[in-house]
Amino acid sequence: MQVQRGVSRRALLSAAAAFPSARRVLGANDRIRIGVIGAGNRSGLLIDQLPKEAEIVSVADCFLERAEQAKAKRQARWRIHQDYRKLLDEKDVDAVIVGTTDHARVLACIHACEAGKDVYAEKPLTLYVAEGRALVNAVRRYNRILQVGSQQRSMAMNQVACDFVRKGGLGRLYFVQGVNYGSAPKTESPAAEPAPEGMNWDMWVNQASMRPYSKPLYTGWMAWRDYSGGQMTNWGAHGLDQIQSALGMDETGPVEFWPLRDGPAGALAFRYANGATVRLEMPEKGRLLGGAIFAGENGRIEIYRNGLACDPPELITELPDKEEVVKWDRAQWQAEFHMHDWLQCARSRRRPLAEVEVGHRSVSLAHLANITRQLNRGLRWDPAAERFVDDDEANGLLRRPRRKGYELPRLSS
Repeated sequence: MQVQRGVSRRALLSAAAAFPSARRVLGANDRIRIGVIGAGNRSGLLIDQLPKEAEIVSVADCFLERAEQAKAKRQARWRIHQDYRKLLDEKDVDAVIVGTTDHARVLACIHACEAGKDVYAEKPLTLYVAEGRALVNAVRRYNRILQVGSQQRSMAMNQVACDFVRKGGLGRLYFVQGVNYGSAPKTESPAAEPAPEGMNWDMWVNQASMRPYSKPLYTGWMAWRDYSGGQMTNWGAHGLDQIQSALGMDETGPVEFWPLRDGPAGALAFRYANGATVRLEMPEKGRLLGGAIFAGENGRIEIYRNGLACDPPELITELPDKEEVVKWDRAQWQAEFHMHDWLQCARSRRRPLAEVEVGHRSVSLAHLANITRQLNRGLRWDPAAERFVDDDEANGLLRRPRRKGYELPRLSS
């Protein structure tokens, strides 16, 4: 077929994604065929927990050896790529798992949407606020299903607990207390080393400023600001997500942030328009890493991963069946049932439990908390416009410069 000059490959992919008839139509008994982008530790856990209604056919990683090792370990027959865009070109790939580093995730997710693939994106979803909105726009533009890997959204105990608070079970809310997640990430560069054979370091660095390869950087990237928001976006993506859910704020956010001068280093607070105030001041340890404490006139509830604790104990009387609780403990960092929700949504086209707007708003809260720490002063936030109020300095931190070749695509109208 002769293609008219000036029509790009990306435009053709976009057109195909916009018309469902151009994609494979899944029957009720068809196994959904999955591509995996990033073959590191977290992706390995997701690969091993993939529900039976799906199968992996293709894997991509900028370090080719890591993808080959993942394939050999499972004696699989996957196709292997270094450039994930080749995986996205494959017509038998229905959906992708994006288990990359934080700083590489959004671009891969948008490219997947353009290619007509549904997406399971690990958390934290974004590196900064503005790219989250760009991803939401892409998911909507190409009519894709995107589930964020915030698996607590699928846990029955967490659903019961958040629903109880959200529906006013505590009566008038007195306070919410969360964890003071971590210190500021590093900015300096470690000593340079030769990159291993088969490593595309340029692709790994992605949108960030170029640095020389070093193993501490490659394996410990979460400690560096260029690639991560540290524990605030790591465990905070879970704990703050539960606060958003329990307060009924899934599609919005707070209106004010400020440092807690009377708290430990890095502690801060934020307030929603309805007056609900949250203090992030508890030690970074224990079960509340993935949750928070909610106190009101009817009692107190701790929400944490796959569990809750009430005072008085009879505050919540109807709890899930034991099987709905223990099934989440059968594998390390369980995600099988959260992926099952995603796959079911890929068939039905309903929005998943941790859909893209939910994930964007929750991790945005973490980014805003980090900005409050960085500037060390009070800030006013407009959650509708997703901008700080009358504060150019703070607004300048909502996006980051992206290196040439790794810019976010501009969506056509």
